[in-house]
Amino acid sequence: MSLREFTFGIGDTFQKVCLPEEHISDVMEGKSVPAVDIKKATIDCMRNPISSDPLQKKVTPGDSVCLVVADCTRIWNQSNKFLVYIINELNLAGIPDTDICIVFAQGSHRAHTPEENIKVCGEEVCRRIKMYQHDCNDTTLVDLGKTKIGTPLFINKHVVDADKVIIVDGITVHLFAGYGGGRKLILPGVSGYKTIQCNHCHALAPQIGEGVNPLTRPTLLDHNPLNDDMIEACAKINPCFLVHSIINAEGEICRMVGGDWYDAWLEGTKEVHRIQQVPMKQKTDVVFACAGGYPKDVSLYQGSKCYDPAEMAVKDGGIVIAIMEARDIKEPPAYMDSFCFDTMEEMEKALRAEFTIPFFVAYNLFCLCHRCTVILVTRPENFEDIRRTGQIPVATVKEAWLLAQKKLEEQKKNDYTINIMTHCTTVVPTLAQ
Repeated sequence: MSLREFTFGIGDTFQKVCLPEEHISDVMEGKSVPAVDIKKATIDCMRNPISSDPLQKKVTPGDSVCLVVADCTRIWNQSNKFLVYIINELNLAGIPDTDICIVFAQGSHRAHTPEENIKVCGEEVCRRIKMYQHDCNDTTLVDLGKTKIGTPLFINKHVVDADKVIIVDGITVHLFAGYGGGRKLILPGVSGYKTIQCNHCHALAPQIGEGVNPLTRPTLLDHNPLNDDMIEACAKINPCFLVHSIINAEGEICRMVGGDWYDAWLEGTKEVHRIQQVPMKQKTDVVFACAGGYPKDVSLYQGSKCYDPAEMAVKDGGIVIAIMEARDIKEPPAYMDSFCFDTMEEMEKALRAEFTIPFFVAYNLFCLCHRCTVILVTRPENFEDIRRTGQIPVATVKEAWLLAQKKLEEQKKNDYTINIMTHCTTVVPTLAQ
């Protein structure tokens, strides 16, 4: 039996394990895509847009322009590096700073601190442009009726009243909306609490006890009711333009897309898929899924992005070995405090009554732990908290592999298969055609 050594990042350190080469199906890594000149790429996407006239032709002097900008939970999109170029382009079109405002797409998140405004927009933009924090419970939200599936539409008044709206974010794979960005800037971004709750509950199956809606999963857009609902809400506002970033595996901007709010976003999702899609021969009995070390594994919530590609790559009833240090295991409390239920049904009922993203992410992991054996390599001081999630905690990758081998022997699986992802947050495993 020939052995092959693999190295996994965990926190600021690394762990190694030797695995039998004849059992390894695929070793999946994200594609290397070069960074772009951010200023040049941003200006180019506004002047040579997708399915749209250039931004300067989409606005007219005298227009009030509202930039709906993703909040501080999305600073990975690096909007602080390109937002100023959008504003400068509006100035060139005859729109002064005084006719421009920013509304942060906070959904049901809290308001920013002044420091967080700077992290999202940059210091110069914060000095020049008036800004509004979206409050999903604001009494001035505008009632725009209902969507086809009955979601009541309450939208931020600053957005509804603006002559022109531009949406600004980045695009990445999303747990239940298929992809982030685009229409999500409106719903949930600047929507009311009831609007958000009704929309997000479509991430659960129609009937209680059926768990997560299989139509609302990462990369899925077609027939995704949650996505369709978001698109309908965004169409009510009909933003005149979109500017979004796309990020490579190194965390750098590798492309900017601009233009029509739907077509440019859709093109961006295809680019994200092209970058992150990695073919695999098969789903396997064992999957190694590593977040890639600090800061990607700073908490269980942050590192939870490990579980989606792992779920795509493992057989039903298989073994997932997740690897994350989670030095801030208690953060955020809204996530870790969600693991207080004995059964999936109890947890699902509570989630339907009060849907939040951290609660859903916790429920998604709880479901995975009931379908598969999930072993988590983490700090020993985390073990008690980890057991509440349904995972089996261990301190080393070697220990996890020994435990997995024991389970494979119990199942009499001598011909087991292994998939490996050393940086799984940058990978979307896809069965080869």
